[in-house]
Amino acid sequence: MIRASLKSLLARKVRLLMSTFAIVLGVAFVVGSLVFSDTLNRSFTAIFASTVGDVVVRPEGGTTVNGQPSTKTVPASVVARLRGLPEAARVDGNVSAVGTFVVGTDGKVVGGFGPPALGANWTGAPAGHDLPGLEILRGRPPHGPDQVVLDDKTAERGGYALGDRVRLISSGRLSLHPRLVGVAGFPGGGSLNGATLAVFDTSTAQRLFLHGRDAFNDVWVTARSGVSEGQLRDQVDRALPARYDVVTGDTAADESASDLLKAVSFLTTFLLIFAGISLVVGAFLIVNTFSILVAQRSRELALLRALGASRRQVAGSVQLEALTLGLLGSTAGLGLGVVLAVAIRALFARFGLDLSGQSLVFEPRTVLAAYAVGVVVTMAAAWLPARRTGRLAPVQALRDEVAMPESSLRRRLLLGLVLLGAGMGALAAGLFAGVPHAGWFVGGGVLAVLLGVSSASPVISRPFLVAARVTYARLFGSVGNLAGQNALRHPRRTTATASALMIGLTLACTMAIVGDSAKASVDRSVAENFVGDYIVSNVFGGGFPTGIADRMARVPGVADVVRERYGFGTRDGQDQGIAATGAHDTSALGLRMTSGSRAALRDGTVLLQDSWAADHHLAVGDALTVVMPTGTRHWRVAGTFADNPVVFFPVLTTLDTLARAGIPRQDNALVVFTASGATGVQARLDRVVQRLPVVTVKDEAGFAAEQRGPIDQLVQMIYALLGLALVIAVLGIVNTLALSVIERTREVGLLRAIGTSRRQLRWMITLESVVIAVLGTALGLVLGIGFGVALMYALRDQGLEVISVPWGQLGVFLVLALLIGVLAAVLPARRAARLDVLRAIATE
Repeated sequence: MIRASLKSLLARKVRLLMSTFAIVLGVAFVVGSLVFSDTLNRSFTAIFASTVGDVVVRPEGGTTVNGQPSTKTVPASVVARLRGLPEAARVDGNVSAVGTFVVGTDGKVVGGFGPPALGANWTGAPAGHDLPGLEILRGRPPHGPDQVVLDDKTAERGGYALGDRVRLISSGRLSLHPRLVGVAGFPGGGSLNGATLAVFDTSTAQRLFLHGRDAFNDVWVTARSGVSEGQLRDQVDRALPARYDVVTGDTAADESASDLLKAVSFLTTFLLIFAGISLVVGAFLIVNTFSILVAQRSRELALLRALGASRRQVAGSVQLEALTLGLLGSTAGLGLGVVLAVAIRALFARFGLDLSGQSLVFEPRTVLAAYAVGVVVTMAAAWLPARRTGRLAPVQALRDEVAMPESSLRRRLLLGLVLLGAGMGALAAGLFAGVPHAGWFVGGGVLAVLLGVSSASPVISRPFLVAARVTYARLFGSVGNLAGQNALRHPRRTTATASALMIGLTLACTMAIVGDSAKASVDRSVAENFVGDYIVSNVFGGGFPTGIADRMARVPGVADVVRERYGFGTRDGQDQGIAATGAHDTSALGLRMTSGSRAALRDGTVLLQDSWAADHHLAVGDALTVVMPTGTRHWRVAGTFADNPVVFFPVLTTLDTLARAGIPRQDNALVVFTASGATGVQARLDRVVQRLPVVTVKDEAGFAAEQRGPIDQLVQMIYALLGLALVIAVLGIVNTLALSVIERTREVGLLRAIGTSRRQLRWMITLESVVIAVLGTALGLVLGIGFGVALMYALRDQGLEVISVPWGQLGVFLVLALLIGVLAAVLPARRAARLDVLRAIATE
């Protein structure tokens, strides 16, 4: 039986290739996601290991929870004291800042959203454990206020060469034009993952980033030969007062890498979700493929039964074939997965996360996952067809009467309804009941609904297939009637192929509704709450010099300028954003108070967004406890206000309160009010920031467009990944049609023999493909609209109050489905039309 199964498999090389194809695609997406995730983790771990010393001395609260330096520093006297330690080879003070942007020779800012724009001082200190750290690759270190060193990737992207004047924008100074004297990088390979780095000498960095203070953000202590990090740490710790945090370089690197990987962990989750989607889509195609293959081999398997093979042996032969195909598909999927990982890396590079300096990481678990997915899913997919074939009577199979019993369809309908009910219940619990781990309920509910609809689709889609046959018969005559009957003859095969397309389109439609609703909610919130005449902000979400507000206040036609700032602390172990403005500017911001009074806001107090206050059980007079860089703060609640898009976070305090908590004094946004009747004000405001491309002046429409930008970016990224799943579904249609043509070889020959032309045959297969594509699209649209509306309704208390269905975009999806149906049929139809008539009739 084993020999017969393998010979049968090798005798049908075309079927072997096409059967393996679905497995390859499903495995490739899983492998690509795992390889990219491992590469991301390795990249950040390697960078932080190369950017810490043997021992790191930090002030308590030296960084905010979002990783930016606070106002707390280490005095230069500490460096002098540590240099006297017998176990220290050298001691170096480091100055660092976030918000030093490099403007390329084309006038555009190098970098983008996500990776930071860093500024630092040059020390030449070695990394811990003698690892190769940042080194000068070309040129020399900077000396004096007119010199700068850039990292190699930034210099390349900015178009700068040694000796050029580099245009920089710093949060401390409006604009700088130092000369590029050196290019730095990691000699052992690696990069800053899309971040930019501008390096100055120590005195210049202190003037730019620490307002001229002779201090540092942290200190590196390098151990003498033979001294361990632990020994050096203990000696440094004994030499300093308790207000300093002394850790080994390994600890500092692990903490930094863990914090950053936690911040970008959504990427790993995001990719694994899409790997799961791809796997589900691939599983549908594999099940469909094996159903066709088993039906095609029914006569062969029946002959084996007649020769004495048992049901178990026949089913085992199908499982052996599945094992062989799973191994072949997993091997090919591994290779394609690496190519896919490169494509994913290029996709994220477009959004600022550049991992090109890190080679792809191929962990052993990736290989195990590939074969586990490919083999297990394939054998599980082949089990049902194998079991069903084992129950067929030999005489029935020899007559080629292999039709699924109606009782089986009824069982599928019952199973589908059960899954549909369970999925709807899980969705309702996750979206509306506030159960713990709601995301798992939502994800499980979506999967159960999709599987339920797929299981029941052979029955619930029958009216559609009947209507399609009747419509085809009227529009295209006998050719259309045959196409409709072919789709109706095997409803399981038709709907299984359509279900693969349905899953991708369901998620695409859901995201279209979520994205459109989020943008509509932003537009309405801005229209209802926009105050002032112009908003000034950093396009990358960071800060900018306080001098801009002073200059704009002197612009003719400007009546008032309101500053807004923000920082981050920790509350109950969770990151908490805090906004700030002038104590007397809350009325100008248009805050609609729901309790308390705007006038009660003063230093040491806060106003809270009403829904956030209710969620955290806070009211007027209560104390809000937040851990800030300068220590724990207890701020009294002076009032609550309705949601306002101009206030960035649900906690609002005064500028001085935020500064005393350790947040640097730099503005994050300005609200500009113009005098009545003033004209040409925006042009004059634009001239104030014309040399600062990261700072923009926007009216109401421009501000709304800027708020919609991140939503569009996220939706585009999701569409790009969903596109890969849809490609799998489309290729599955091609695969199913091609196998169907092989199965119907004799039928095709008879049609040609009685006078059907090649053109009519191609048209018949094309119409059949269109039925599959439209059915999948229709199911996807219905489910996608349902999921999207339910999700937005559940988020109505999070500021997303508008539910908007982009009917035009959904119409585009339907048109694309028709196009997909036509294109998917090209190759199978061409093969059918080229079959030799006599050989086709003689085929058994």
